[in-house]
Amino acid sequence: MSNIERAIREKLFALQDAKYRDFQCRLIPTADPATVIGVRTPDLRRLAREVSKTPDAAAFLKILPHKYFEENNLHAFLIEQIKYYGQTVAALDAFLPYVDNWATCDQMQPKVFKKHLPELQEKIKEWVSSGHTYTVRFGVNMLMGHYLDEHFDPAYLRLVADIRSEEYYVNMMIAWFFATALAKQYEAALPFIERRCLDTWTHNKAIQKAIESCRISDEQKVYLRTLKTKTERKQL
Repeated sequence: MSNIERAIREKLFALQDAKYRDFQCRLIPTADPATVIGVRTPDLRRLAREVSKTPDAAAFLKILPHKYFEENNLHAFLIEQIKYYGQTVAALDAFLPYVDNWATCDQMQPKVFKKHLPELQEKIKEWVSSGHTYTVRFGVNMLMGHYLDEHFDPAYLRLVADIRSEEYYVNMMIAWFFATALAKQYEAALPFIERRCLDTWTHNKAIQKAIESCRISDEQKVYLRTLKTKTERKQL
């Protein structure tokens, strides 16, 4: 173990909350409880801001794989602090293959992406076709976060609808994406639901999540309920 890794680990254990650890383990069933320290996210983000201002940040980002869940989350939050797009993408490509849970994946929101949306959309295409569960999930999450408002293009709906996966955490993110698309781009997203372009589970989950949203009108919810299905996906 390097000195930097040892120092970071000591700081993480100093922030440990055993009750919170038990709570996290219930929320993240894919995480080995033995690898969860139990550090609250605000404390991890504060630590990331502190470390990002030191030479230790670059050194820590080179240490892969990590042993602890919180080390992975700290790694994710340090990537968020990188100021240059190319460096951020390189750090993500090195890190994403080691991400093994939805929490680390979904909390990672690089700030620099907002200034590089044209380049990012091409990178997202690589991520969603990677075949790695949490790399695909991360790519769909980036599409959902950055391209369903003023930068929307209907082609993004097709990109996500064409993903084929047996992985729960991929299909759940696809469902969230389409539920959000229905809330923000209803007319464009609706045909993908009407023509059942998603697998049955994801189709029904997207409808469920959309119906639960306060951004969907009561009239739209009534219609969406009629679109739940037991049949398999069709092509659009």
